[in-house]
This record gives sequence, structure tokens and C-alpha cells, in this order.
Amino acid sequence: MEVKTGCRQMVFFCSIQVLVDQLREGVVSRLILVALEGEEKTGLANLSREIAHRLTDDPAFAYVINGSEDRLQADGIFLLDHRYLLSPAVSAGHFSEKSLRASLESQLELLASPMSAFAGRLVRRDPTGEFLGIIERYESASRPQVYDDVWFSADSRRALLIAETNFPGFDIDAQQAAIARIASAFESARNDLGIADASLITVGPGAFAVQTRDAIKSDAIKMASAAAIAIALLLFFVLRSARALVLIIIPVISGGLAGIAAVSLAFGTVHGITIGFGATLIGESVDYAIHLLIGAVRGTPQQKRMAGIWPTLRLGVLTSVFGSAALVLSGFPGLAQLGLFSIVGLVVALGVTRWIVPLLMPAEFSVDLVKAWGPALLRMVQRARAARIPSVILILICVAWLMAVGGTVWNDEMEALSPIPEEDQALDGEIRRELGAPDVRNLIVVRGVDQEATLQVAETVGRVLESLVGQGVLTGYDSPSLFLPSQRTQRIRQNAIPDEAALRQSLEQAVKGLPFRAGVFEQFVEQTQLAKNANLLTRTDLESTMLAGNVDRLLVNRRGSWYAMLPLREVGDPGAVAHALEGFDPHSVMLVDLKTETDALYRGYRNQILTFATIGAIAIVMLLLAALRSMRRCLQVVLPIVAAVVVTVTILAVSGVDLTMFHLVAMLLVIGVGSNYTLFFDSVVQRGVARERTFVSLATCNLSTVIGFGLIGFASTPVLAAIGMTVSIGAALSLFFGAVFMQREPAVGEHAKSD
Repeated sequence: MEVKTGCRQMVFFCSIQVLVDQLREGVVSRLILVALEGEEKTGLANLSREIAHRLTDDPAFAYVINGSEDRLQADGIFLLDHRYLLSPAVSAGHFSEKSLRASLESQLELLASPMSAFAGRLVRRDPTGEFLGIIERYESASRPQVYDDVWFSADSRRALLIAETNFPGFDIDAQQAAIARIASAFESARNDLGIADASLITVGPGAFAVQTRDAIKSDAIKMASAAAIAIALLLFFVLRSARALVLIIIPVISGGLAGIAAVSLAFGTVHGITIGFGATLIGESVDYAIHLLIGAVRGTPQQKRMAGIWPTLRLGVLTSVFGSAALVLSGFPGLAQLGLFSIVGLVVALGVTRWIVPLLMPAEFSVDLVKAWGPALLRMVQRARAARIPSVILILICVAWLMAVGGTVWNDEMEALSPIPEEDQALDGEIRRELGAPDVRNLIVVRGVDQEATLQVAETVGRVLESLVGQGVLTGYDSPSLFLPSQRTQRIRQNAIPDEAALRQSLEQAVKGLPFRAGVFEQFVEQTQLAKNANLLTRTDLESTMLAGNVDRLLVNRRGSWYAMLPLREVGDPGAVAHALEGFDPHSVMLVDLKTETDALYRGYRNQILTFATIGAIAIVMLLLAALRSMRRCLQVVLPIVAAVVVTVTILAVSGVDLTMFHLVAMLLVIGVGSNYTLFFDSVVQRGVARERTFVSLATCNLSTVIGFGLIGFASTPVLAAIGMTVSIGAALSLFFGAVFMQREPAVGEHAKSD
């Protein structure tokens, strides 16, 4: 059992990597699915033809098909010439007198049908109907509804096209240019045809990559600009100095550049998500300069002020570094980059604040607003102690509720990480179904030592699946062996073709009593003999045909092993499919439910990150114990952060938000920000200095964080919105609980002595 499970995991991880590679740069990544809607059927059909015509010779596209110029018909000569090697009907007895008689009678029925003109051109060369059988087999599984020789959805509301670009999906700029060409062709065709109400829809990996990048970029620009303006106004109101604003920005920029450089050196490339999330994480560094500037006292050297807050800032950064280390050790590449970015960025930002910013500060700089705000904030902190018992009750209720609901607060589906809106995902699935694309959830993975062995096993699996189709367990499947049969199968088909004398004898008996002239099938006899002695087909022979793309999509070589993907259509009973495959070696064949398996993979990553986060939290507590040298002081620092995280999680869960890894990353930022707050509360109690200035700087830091992340919470991109909402709530609660659980309340008159 352990061996079988290990084999299953190995094949699954390899198949997932193959699928990822395909989505990144394979044929799948290059497909753009196009839908036209908003006009009556005839107008959409004309528009579809015009768009396909305008894009046919465009160098950006390998092909553009819409049914009217079907690739199967365009590849007709190739299919006709190699029909005996490609047709699954060719087997022993296929050219017997009885079989030929049945084929000829079927041809007579076809000649009497509306397809008589087309059948009449083929019957001399192909009386056994191999060519039409191949066409029907290739089209039956995937051809959508046709109206006016153009593909349409089942409800006739949309005209459909498929475009394959000449660029891999990861080349987002090229995909964007290709989509722009489609849009341009649509606009010009619509104008020429005078169709005003039609609209264009593009979906697919490349289209979504462009859409996601544009959405995140747009949100980042809009929300970051709004947040920057709001925070700048707040800080200018507090500091009353443009020069001070610049000094606050210097550590942030320095930390960001250092983080990018570190990740680039360690990983070779920097993910966009790393820069986006990392920028929010090192946004914590804004607080360092705020504490320095607001704490400045006129006539006191700035280095002296820095020396006073340096132990607290240093310890706060170390707690953030320990938290980010959980990301570096997580094993999740994107999060590992994010963790390294944050660690380097925070350390560099702190260093710049410690040694550079004081040198650039005006000698007489001081924040006069402290005198106006300080006493009021001091009284608020004094009164916060009254909320201690209600806060403890609230925290206990939240803990009890979270324990009761358990893991249900987490969204265990990999789809939760997708930045693509649910409505767009649903639209993509709908258009794929309309085009007859296979179910991307269920597929069979076949693994082999070489291409031939893999194709042979895929053919054996295909025979099992044909039986299941007949039983109604599924409606169909795709396989690379349908487009490139194994050499063994091709040889068997060649051997099934009789020699010329035997074929002529069987044919002579089969035509008796049928209205065919003598000698009408000479081309048939000649071409069967050519096929019997022809070279077997290889992947190279398929170049420039529709078959090549299908083979490349379903058959790949990775690290010396070959993998065949057999996507299944409309699986009604996965258990029956699994049972039918039990006789196969688990090393070679495995049924994969992508949703179930990827969700399990995601849960594993999440649990791993939680484990490392827990280890990081324990390390932070040990660090605080060593630095503060008091269990009581350590609890005073840690308790408000734990309370903020617990209550934040509860608020999100009660609000109907399903938590993901992105929320976990946001919680790490809450811990980093919150530790700075509670450490400064501790420093006020222990050293009894600069109370009013410390409380004003804490309030300013908190307001800037809540404003900045609160605005991000309104982003249309789900990921950014989740982080913004989580951090803004968590930061506000961290400051509140820090004041509530402060060790002792300062006397109102103490500020005069300290300041």
C-alpha cells in the first residue's frame, strides 16, 4: 500500500508539473477563446467569418478557426493520404468480402443523401469510408453547434472562435498584443458590416494573464496613489514639513530596492506578487522614521533621540524577521521570495533610519502638534485600562468560537488563490463547454520511458475508456494516440491491409449485384498498397497540421519521462473509472481529480506554513524573553498581538470571509506592526520617558497603516482586498489592545517631567 501511494504521489506531482509547464508555455497557454454576442445569429456569423479572414495571415497567430474554415478540412489531403494508418477501423477482417460489402452498401446510402456530392468525390478512393470516419471521430468529441457554417453556442447566443498565438502564455506582452489584434479585427469588421450592438469576449490562460496583470496594476496604481496621498496629507498635518515627508520615504525606497536585489540574486527572477506584497510588508518601515521624527525635541541632538528608541526598533524588527522566516522556510516559492524580500527590506530600512535619516534631519526640528495631542492621548491610554475585563471576555469568546468552528474558517480550495474574479472563471468554463473542450478536472495520466511505450499504454487505456463511454460512465475523452497512433498500432493496421491480389478478389465478390461500374475502385486498390508499404507516421510528419497541436498538448517529455494526458468529458461516476483502471501499474497510469488533488496540495502548503509560523511565533516569544528578561513583560508585549490576531480572524470569519494563505501573510504583517506598538508601550512603562511623544507617534503610525491598508481593502482584485482588510483591522486592534493591556497607567502629570 505504501509503495502504491508513493507511486501515486510521484506520478501526480510530475503530472502537475507537466500541466503547469503546459499552462506556462505549451499549446494550452497559447489558446485564446473568442466569443461574439449581442447581435442576431446571421450578423454574428458574418462577423465571425470576417474576423477569421482578417486574422488568418496574421503572423501573431498559428491559426484562427471558427468552423467555416475547419482545420480538419484544411488538413484533408494529409488525412486522406494517411487514412489507413490513422483510422481505428482498420483491423483484421476490415477488407474481407463481408466487410467490404457492408461498406459499399453504406456508400450507396450516403450517395442518396444530401452529402452525395461530397461522397461521390471520395467513393472511388475511399469506399470503406476511412476518411469520413476519421473526420467524424475528431469532430464528434469537440465540435460545437454549427449555424451558417460557423460555430455557435448551444443557445445560439454566441458565435465562437479559437485562436492559437505563436507565443507562449508566459509572454504576457505578446499575449496582450495578440488580444489587441483580435479586438482591432473585431472593431474593423463590425464597422464594415454595420453591426453596432455586437460585443467581444476573450478568455483563456493568456487572456487571463493579461487581465490579471492589468487589474493588479490598475488597483496598485489607484489604491497606492490614493493611500500615498492620504498618508502624505496626514503626515504633513502632523509634521508640518515637506522635508520630513521625504525623510520618511527614504527608508522605504531603500528597503524595497534592497529586497528586490536580494530576491533577484537568490532566485534569479522576482515574481510580481513578491513586489506587490513585499511593498506592503516593508510598509512597516514607515513607522521607524515616524517614531524618530515625532520623538525629536528641539535643541536635542537627533542621534540622542535615535539612541533612545533604537533598542525598541531593533527588537521590533527582529520579531518581524522571525515571522518572515516562516515564509522563507515554507517551501512555497512565491512565499519564500516574499519572506526574503521582507527580511532584507526591513533590515535595510531600519539601518537607513538608524544611521542616515538622523544626519539629514534639521537640527531644530520638532513636532509642535505633540503639545495639542499629547495630553488627550495620554488620558485615552489612561482610560483604556477600564476596557481590560470586557476585552478579556471578548477574546475568550472569540477563541471559543474559533475552536468550535475549527478548520472551516479556511478555504481549502486552490481556486481561492486565483486573482481571476469568479464570474470570469465561470464565463471561461461556459465557453469551454460550448466549444466541447474536455473537463479539466478529471484526466488520466500515462507515464512511459519513451514516446512509443507511452502511446501504447494510452491506446490500451483508450480501449477501456471506449467501453466506459458505451456504458454511459463518461461521454468521451482525448488522447494523443487518437492523433498519432503508436508505431505498433500503425504496423498492425498496415498488416491488416491484404496484398493486391487478395484485395481485388474480395472487392470483386463484394460489388456483385451493386450498381458500381467495373474498375471504378482502381484508385482504392492502388492507395491501399501504397499505405501497406508506406513509412510509419512520426510526430515530424504531423508538422503544420491540426494533429501536431493536439499531440503536443497531450504528449510531453519531461526530464527523460514521457507523459500522455487523457482528459475526460462529463464523468458521471469517477469510482467506475478508477475501478476500470485497477489492472494498470500505478507507476504508469493514474486517474487524477485535479480539483481534489490540488486542493489537498494547497492544504499541505497551508499547514506547512502554519507549522513554520507557529515555530516562528515560539521563536519570537523566546527572543522577547531573552531581550526583556521578564515573563510578565513578555506577556504584556505578546498578549495584545495575540488578541488582535484572534479577534481579526473572528471578525473576518463571522463576516463570511474564507481565509486563505494571503490572509496568513497579512497576519504576519499584523504581528510585525503590532509588536512595534506593544514594544513602545513597554518602553514607556519601563523607562518612563517621552510618553506624550510616543503616544502621538504610535497614533500617527496606526492611522497611516489603517488608512493605507483600508484603502487597499477597496481594491477590485480579491487578493489585494483581502490583505488590505485584514491588516487595517489587525493594526487598529493591535494599538487598542496594546493600550488596554499596558502594564500600568501613566499619571496625567508625568508628561511634563518626561517631555
